Amino acid sequence: MIERMQITRPDDFHLHLRDGKVLKETVAASARDFGRAIIMPNLHHPVTTAEQAAEYKSQIIEQIPRGSPFQPLMTLYLTDNTTSEIVRKAKAMGDVYALKFYPAGATTHSDFGVTALNNIFSTLETMIDSNLPLLVHGEVTDADIDIFDREKIFIDRHLIPLVERYPELNVVMEHITTQEAADFVASASDNVAATITPQHLLYNRNHMLVGGIKPHFYCLPILKRNIHQDALLKAATSGNPKFFLGTDSAPHAKQDKENSCGCAGCFSAFGAMAFYAEAFDSVDALEQLESFSSHFGADFYGLPRNTDTITLVRNRKDIPAFLPFGDMEVVPLKAGEQLHWSVEST
Repeated sequence: MIERMQITRPDDFHLHLRDGKVLKETVAASARDFGRAIIMPNLHHPVTTAEQAAEYKSQIIEQIPRGSPFQPLMTLYLTDNTTSEIVRKAKAMGDVYALKFYPAGATTHSDFGVTALNNIFSTLETMIDSNLPLLVHGEVTDADIDIFDREKIFIDRHLIPLVERYPELNVVMEHITTQEAADFVASASDNVAATITPQHLLYNRNHMLVGGIKPHFYCLPILKRNIHQDALLKAATSGNPKFFLGTDSAPHAKQDKENSCGCAGCFSAFGAMAFYAEAFDSVDALEQLESFSSHFGADFYGLPRNTDTITLVRNRKDIPAFLPFGDMEVVPLKAGEQLHWSVEST
């Protein structure tokens, strides 16, 4: 049994840091273990221009703990009004590494999202020319579509036609949750990839619903059946470079989660690598963790792999019931439980 393992410092290719007072805690949580992170742009005021991305980046950098190698990699929020000029300027300024597609109304702060893909076809063509990937929240938002089917229908209705129309476009299907998504990515061309979260590897919808609703397991895309959880574990541990780490750590204050209209998102950044180690260990695949966490994402984005390391050790560690979150509190993933792995302090 592996008790200790050293791996190349990982990167997080899907991260929500929020803004304002909470940045102190969110940045520190990710900067402890990760070298870089793709930063999501869906703030209260979405990050839609290169200038806004540069300003948000400066706010994040101010909160990086001394000595941490952490680097924020910025994204822009695609809207129906994102022009080719905006894309070219983002590429020229150098802070922006991708653009994010949110179907309008799909998740937190997505009201400004794209209403129809054909509204941004010229923008996508400029992204190809600029070598900027499209990051996709892959769900339809039709009121008559069951929430557990929204990812599959998005793939059939929108994503398959999109990659056929633009075979040169680099696409990352974010936070995949279904067997269908894993199969689609695995069978697509090499410029189509996917991120997988710790919550979708460790949990299924029974954990959220059986014995009473657990609001801190509520995220979007929502947890699915155990057969989909098993499919994601198989994909993540397969050694296929199309699948790599993206926590989708998305903190919300405790009071915003625990009410009649609770926010969607799980806060996992504080212990993300321990969560992933636990998931990989559950299927005896720890030997695949380094590639998934530290190699495949950097390779897809054309980034150099990190050169320093972190060390994971097998031990039991209690997870607090809550953590500070600006002037509030946030309930972390697996709150009040135990982690079986931890990252050794340096």
